[in-house]
Amino acid sequence: MAENKTPSSSSASDEIDLGQLFQLIGNGFRKFFRFIGNIFKGIFHTVILFLLFLQKHIIKFGIAAVLGLALGFYLDTIKEPEFISTMVVEPNFNSAQQLYNNVNFYNELAKAQDSSALAEAMGISVSEAAKLKKFVVESYSDENQKVQLFDRFVRSLDSTTKKAIDIENYLENFNAMDSRFHTISVTAANNTVAKKIQPSIIQSISRNEYFQLQQSISDKNISLQDSLYKKQLVEVDSLQRLYKRVMEKEADKPLQGTNISLGENGSEENKELALINQVDKLKQNLVQLNEERANKSSILNVISAFPRRGVELKGIWYSYKFWIPLGFIGITLLMLSMLELNTYLKNYNKD
Repeated sequence: MAENKTPSSSSASDEIDLGQLFQLIGNGFRKFFRFIGNIFKGIFHTVILFLLFLQKHIIKFGIAAVLGLALGFYLDTIKEPEFISTMVVEPNFNSAQQLYNNVNFYNELAKAQDSSALAEAMGISVSEAAKLKKFVVESYSDENQKVQLFDRFVRSLDSTTKKAIDIENYLENFNAMDSRFHTISVTAANNTVAKKIQPSIIQSISRNEYFQLQQSISDKNISLQDSLYKKQLVEVDSLQRLYKRVMEKEADKPLQGTNISLGENGSEENKELALINQVDKLKQNLVQLNEERANKSSILNVISAFPRRGVELKGIWYSYKFWIPLGFIGITLLMLSMLELNTYLKNYNKD
């Protein structure tokens, strides 16, 4: 016959199972903390080895730093000063891509030191073109401007498409070309040459036939819309005078008994109020149209022109006495590390 387990034997088995479980959990925690401790020990050991390495070769690093500092001071003394000038522009008629292409082209000519081609493109002398070192164009927009662009973009869509547009996705996929403003920076060894090339940069966009056609069509559309708004204002003004005369005649009629009709007078007043609102709306549209005409009067609006004189690039990031000592120390570190590694490998083979 099968033996029946007593309650005491079942309780003892449960205590053994719980004891084993807690033991496994404890072993797991011990292994985990031992692993973390080994990582910190390894990091500490590596730091100590590196400090010992520096202590062993401190004189060599000091010599490299002094030589680099001396050479850096000398190069800073003989080098040409460089100046940076910045201009903020607003491209119209989707001309931002052409602007980026042109500025990047100028930058390639400056990097290649092709002074003749750069002088021809900029309309300056070859000697002045040789002073141009770098061209950079970047978008200039903050979160508020991006939200305004999103609002303008959504307004141009139909109601069905608006529901599928999310502002977060729009901001994540925001293209620099979509920014309203862009900055053009010119670095040169001459502090006045940037101002001289400003007209050439603007004309390189403005003389494009496609953009000229777009500007011409825009001017015609704005003029047409302006004439329509003004015509509507005249018509509304005529209606206002008509309603005013009608209401004056109604007011001059003698009252017959006590039969007073407020419905018709109320209707006339509502019409008069609607006309006033329509006039306000048309005036607001004219104001917006004038702003649009001003903004699109040029293919490339200059918000902030190049200054007459550029600002000299100064500071540690533009100094040889910072980068050359750093480079010498880095080269010394690499060479000494290779020697130490070679010695370690030789001893390893012997062992």
